[in-house]
Amino acid sequence: MRGGDRSWGLGFLYGLYQRRLRRELAGAVRPRHVAIILDGNRRWAKQRALETAGHGHRAGAAKFREFLDWCDERDIEVATLYLLSTDNLRGREPDELHDLFEIIATLADDLSHYRDWRVKHVGDAAGLPPELISALTAAEARTAGKTGLHVNLAVGYGGRREIADAMRSIVRKHSDEGGTLDALAEILTPDLIGEHLYTGGQPDPDLVIRTSGEQRLSDFMLWQSAHSEFYFVEALGPDFREIDFLRALRDFATRQRRFGK
Repeated sequence: MRGGDRSWGLGFLYGLYQRRLRRELAGAVRPRHVAIILDGNRRWAKQRALETAGHGHRAGAAKFREFLDWCDERDIEVATLYLLSTDNLRGREPDELHDLFEIIATLADDLSHYRDWRVKHVGDAAGLPPELISALTAAEARTAGKTGLHVNLAVGYGGRREIADAMRSIVRKHSDEGGTLDALAEILTPDLIGEHLYTGGQPDPDLVIRTSGEQRLSDFMLWQSAHSEFYFVEALGPDFREIDFLRALRDFATRQRRFGK
């Protein structure tokens, strides 16, 4: 079989399998909120001998757009994208961070003009350049009244920092209202902390997907993922395919979520 014929044949089989997965998911239990750690962009660029990691991050941003389309088509309500962590801000080289800031700002702007999606920045603005903060703020404002897929952009995000910020917010509010420490101890509950997280008012992620074969959370949604289902994919971020996503949904539909019962 010639190369072109082989590619056509593989594409045909891929299409058949994809349609079969879609049929299997018809009527299946689906997650309300899916979060994704699209890992492996730098390795993807290195494997292709591309000049900089920025090429991998741009391919990852394009994949994020595809992923959101897949979520929207499956009637998922909330999707959270892990774009830049607080650890990344400390550990990446300045040139790579500069590329990432530009890529994320462009992604936020693009998403805010697409369909009826609502875009929200979840994370801490500390350490982010003014141009990126402006792009994230503008995307939020532009989409505030939209009612479609809710897209969380986790930028400058760290799960431990989020919990600390939530606690500071609770203590500050309680103090401003004239409350005492003893009274605070009485009202401090997991529900109250949840209300003060960056994602306050949203459902917790039912499903967390991570690409590139890594099997760790990397400080992502530590509080919210307490009862999440996890799905790990070997493919590097830019190679993540719709059939990988559909397999994750199929796997989720078969799991029994007991929540301690």
